[in-house]
Amino acid sequence: MVQEVHHRVKNNMQVISSLLGLQSMYLDDDEVQNALQESQNRVQSMAMVHEKLYQSKNLSSIDMGDYMHQIAHHLLDNYHLKSNQIKIRIKTEKVEMDIKTASPLGLIINELITNSLKYAFPDGKGEINLKISLIDDYYNLTVADNGVGLPEDFKLDNAETLGLQLVNRLVRQIRGSIEWDGSKGTAFIIKFPSKHLER
Repeated sequence: MVQEVHHRVKNNMQVISSLLGLQSMYLDDDEVQNALQESQNRVQSMAMVHEKLYQSKNLSSIDMGDYMHQIAHHLLDNYHLKSNQIKIRIKTEKVEMDIKTASPLGLIINELITNSLKYAFPDGKGEINLKISLIDDYYNLTVADNGVGLPEDFKLDNAETLGLQLVNRLVRQIRGSIEWDGSKGTAFIIKFPSKHLER
């Protein structure tokens, strides 16, 4: 029964994603097309969670390493980029999360990779590194690129893009904190409590 629910939710989200894609084909405004594409990617990242859940053995948690790989390669395909242009390296321990945490975290990862793909590499080449680990009952997620970096006056709390505003809200949703480092490209470091601390 639970497996069937996740399967149906995933299929419904795929339909929504397809509708957004079809709608964008009938528009001439590039800005609106890009907004629809980004919305499509967000829906797709949530659909992936349900797909992973109904494929899992326990139907309650997913392997975050596999999930992160799927999000990253979906975005590369969506932006018509090849792995020899933008390299995405993912380093994870064996980390499993339930849908309550995996879904918002997937959206965070989606937004931060998208941000790098859109702004970090004006010459079309670069590298994005993702890492997640568990340290003292807290998960640490790092999404870093070796791109051009953020403006000197950048303030994460007052981010103007919808993507980074969404990241801030989702980090609060998982009771986490976020910092950024612009010394070498751009790195976002997110720390949030493990399930053990939520009990």
